Amino acid sequence: MKIEAAGAILPRFIKRSVPSSPPRSRCKCRERNLLLLVLGTFALICFGTIFYLPDLGEGLWRLERLKRVQKRVGDVGGDLLLPVPPPARGRPGAAEDRRRLYSKAQEAAVPASGGSVAPVPPDPLHPVISGGEDPDPVMRFRRRKIKEMMRHAWKGYVTYAWGEDELRPVSRRGRSAGIFGRQAMGATIVDALDTLLIMGLEEEFSEARLWVKQKLDLAHVTSEVSVFEVNIRYVGGLLACFALTGDALFRDKAEETARALLPAFDTPTGIPYAMVVPATGRAKNYGWASMGGSILSEFGTLHMEFSYLSDVTGQPVFREKVHRVRDQLARMDTPGGLFPNYLHPVTGDWGQHHTSVGALGDSFYEYLLKEWLRSGGDDRQALRMFQLAMGNITDRLVKTSDQSGLTFVAEMHRERLSYKMDHLACFIGGLYALAAAKDPEADTDRYLELGRQITATCHESYDRTATKLGPESFRFTDQVEARPLLQQEKYYILRPEVIESYFVLWRLTGDPKYRDWGWQAAQAIEQFCRVEAGFSGIKDVDSLWPEHDDVQQSFFLAETLKYLYLLFSDSELLSLDQWVFNTEAHPLPIRGANQLYRQTDVG
Repeated sequence: MKIEAAGAILPRFIKRSVPSSPPRSRCKCRERNLLLLVLGTFALICFGTIFYLPDLGEGLWRLERLKRVQKRVGDVGGDLLLPVPPPARGRPGAAEDRRRLYSKAQEAAVPASGGSVAPVPPDPLHPVISGGEDPDPVMRFRRRKIKEMMRHAWKGYVTYAWGEDELRPVSRRGRSAGIFGRQAMGATIVDALDTLLIMGLEEEFSEARLWVKQKLDLAHVTSEVSVFEVNIRYVGGLLACFALTGDALFRDKAEETARALLPAFDTPTGIPYAMVVPATGRAKNYGWASMGGSILSEFGTLHMEFSYLSDVTGQPVFREKVHRVRDQLARMDTPGGLFPNYLHPVTGDWGQHHTSVGALGDSFYEYLLKEWLRSGGDDRQALRMFQLAMGNITDRLVKTSDQSGLTFVAEMHRERLSYKMDHLACFIGGLYALAAAKDPEADTDRYLELGRQITATCHESYDRTATKLGPESFRFTDQVEARPLLQQEKYYILRPEVIESYFVLWRLTGDPKYRDWGWQAAQAIEQFCRVEAGFSGIKDVDSLWPEHDDVQQSFFLAETLKYLYLLFSDSELLSLDQWVFNTEAHPLPIRGANQLYRQTDVG
């Protein structure tokens, strides 16, 4: 009974008889199934894993794809990082702390869609000369717009005026005359070189460099050129490119160009003449200058370029020339503590007693402070003269308007004040702020406040016009303030000085209003100065339909667009702790603070 019951429950098997084969027991069949199960599982594990392994046959393709992804996202990732912190003063190990902090910030940054982190620089103090996008997307948008404006200005010049000094964007032709002589000398090419480089316009920079290599030869120019203009635009521009790239071509061309100017210094006092014919060495002053005098802002604006040129070439002659100029000025008595704008190069006597920080005087004061900075603090004579000159200007020429309390810098004519300020003088707001930050003996609070107030006044000169562009000069009377009175004061020729002060004040204070003011100016330039072939000055800032002057000044590419681009960039791009800008906005390295100084032993 038990057997039958069990048989009813257990499954029935049909057995086949295999001749000459012994009968198989149920136990062996069960072992076989177990073995097959183990083998099947093993095979599944081994062969199934293959589907999850990398395709070795496509390894190189995958690696290349990864590199392409990294390249695409690299531009965005840098925006996720905070800028390198400013140097901590007076604390040991600060540089190492900054390096670790910067590395940690990069490691912690999470790439956005299509984003990555920028590579860690080998040294957090290494000069930054490219990139520099601000983390703020609004600033990145503004900066891209300025770059597009630069492309438009450059394209018009290349298309219609290549090799000429400047472009006439309305009539679409070149312009070569006046301060650069009667021969085409490519002033726009040389002036724009470092702006192209800083903006990352590599193809445009390469074509400009090729022109410099093949065509730039000032020594054979047979017409009169301005010593001052050639120095700040050509020598300064070439030296800036040498500092930024290390390309000896730029240093050698700067030396050739400066040598062509040396005959202008052959005077009894060492004060150079204003103009020289490079091919013959003949030099003279302008006929309209007071008593045949040389101009303060011209012979006083050579020191930075000539001294740096001596440092990088090992040729002391350039420094010797400008030191003689400085020594002559340091020995002279100044009427009322103010430097007149004219000095006769033969007699050593002052001309007409006219003092201003605008036309005829401006960059002399700028170079006293900036040459002290560029020298790494070695040129103490420059600092002492700056402190004396600016102290007297502050006490005697800085005034406040009666209506709105606007601060401005007046002019002095034979002890009589003229309540007029040139657009050129608007650089002084940035200079006061720079002195407050850098001069250890300056009245920091007072100078910084003066810098803010004067820059605000210059902004008013823009904001009170119909076009929102500033006039060539503006006045302060009982009826008007920060407004032009004469028709010849109403033109705007793409000048940079107001934007320059916005840039300096932004870098030194971090106040965002300076960026907003700069953007307002950029929009006004785009609206009223842009034409199909470039950008042109206008003849009346108070007209909503102004007539164009048909000149795209070379300094528009060298200064105005560069300062706007830097205004909307991260502050580490061309840091003011490592670079100092000449009066044409060409950056020169600060000795002892900048690894790109590239000094050569002086022979």
